[in-house]
Amino acid sequence: MERYEIVKDIGSGNFGVAKLVRDRWTKELFAVKFIERGHKIDEHVQREIMNHRSLKHPNIVRYKEVLITPTHLAIVMEYAAGGELFERICSAGRFSEDEARFFFQQLISGVSYCHSMEICHRDLKLENTLLDGSTAPRVKICDFGYSKSSVLHSQPKSTVGTPAYIAPEVLSKKEYDGKIADVWSCGVTLFVMLVGAYPFEDPNDPKNFKNTIGRILSAHYSIPDYVRVSMECKHLLSRIFVANPEMRITIPEIRSHPWFLKNLPIELMEGGSWQSQDVNNPSQTIE
Repeated sequence: MERYEIVKDIGSGNFGVAKLVRDRWTKELFAVKFIERGHKIDEHVQREIMNHRSLKHPNIVRYKEVLITPTHLAIVMEYAAGGELFERICSAGRFSEDEARFFFQQLISGVSYCHSMEICHRDLKLENTLLDGSTAPRVKICDFGYSKSSVLHSQPKSTVGTPAYIAPEVLSKKEYDGKIADVWSCGVTLFVMLVGAYPFEDPNDPKNFKNTIGRILSAHYSIPDYVRVSMECKHLLSRIFVANPEMRITIPEIRSHPWFLKNLPIELMEGGSWQSQDVNNPSQTIE
């Protein structure tokens, strides 16, 4: 870690702490996730490193390297200066349809790339969607601790993810296609951006977990009257929130949906010519 100087703490979670660091040579800022060595270095951490290091896309937080110190494992990655999309919604209440679409287009672009690399995220949520510091913020998907490679593993059976975002088939503990479950989670993110509330929470009893599960299993949701949403957007949500995964819209179908295509930035178009910013190969260093 001699190469980096710690600037400040930027977060904590089950894994440990995240700190903002500065590269002493280049002065570039990075985020570092410090995980205590020992029992916390579990399959989720291994999976996060294995899957994240293979991904290079403008809408995915860039993995830089893993460092091993005497006490911690340190995952060095791109610093998203704009914070969580979740925080932005909390302060705004909810987004206009155009603003929600702007972020959703980028989210789908990143998820589509993950799927093309045969990786399903399995824990997509606003808290795992970061923003860079630019005025028209770029979405940066992070936290691949629950991700699964659909090449290395058979269909996932475990119930992972965050309750409000979990697809019905994941709750039912049957085998499911992680890519199709990711679509549902993207739909929840879109709904929250538009409405400022979770789609499957009982508005009269939002903390009632049993009610939420029941509503997810039956895909029971409604858009409040006070929220103005176009028919095209309502149609897209109705195609995402389908309890039967075989009938649910797919990522490629979302990318050709009229609502998604409106005001679509050139770089997000199918086969867009984005360039990977990073020429460094991911590395591992033991200090």
